Amino acid sequence: MEEFFYNMMKDPGFSWIVIIFLIWNVIVFFLYGTDKLKAKLGAWRISEKTLLLCAFLLGGVGAWAGMETFRHKTLHLSFRILVPIAAFWSLGALYYLYTITG
Repeated sequence: MEEFFYNMMKDPGFSWIVIIFLIWNVIVFFLYGTDKLKAKLGAWRISEKTLLLCAFLLGGVGAWAGMETFRHKTLHLSFRILVPIAAFWSLGALYYLYTITG
């Protein structure tokens, strides 16, 4: 197991880009969950612009997963169209970043 992490740390193209991408998408996933919880509680909400911005700033996979998991914003046509586009954009950008650094 230590060898795996050692080799991962030696390959800067893979390790840091993928790790940062995963952490950011987990944060965006929980951002959607937090907004859903706040909607149920009637509390202060995260703006739709912020949710979509986070999706397009390479958090599209987390946004889509959060949208489906928490059933949040699934009835909004703009989210049903833009979040999948953001997810594919995020994966394409991740691939591009990986190829230029690897």
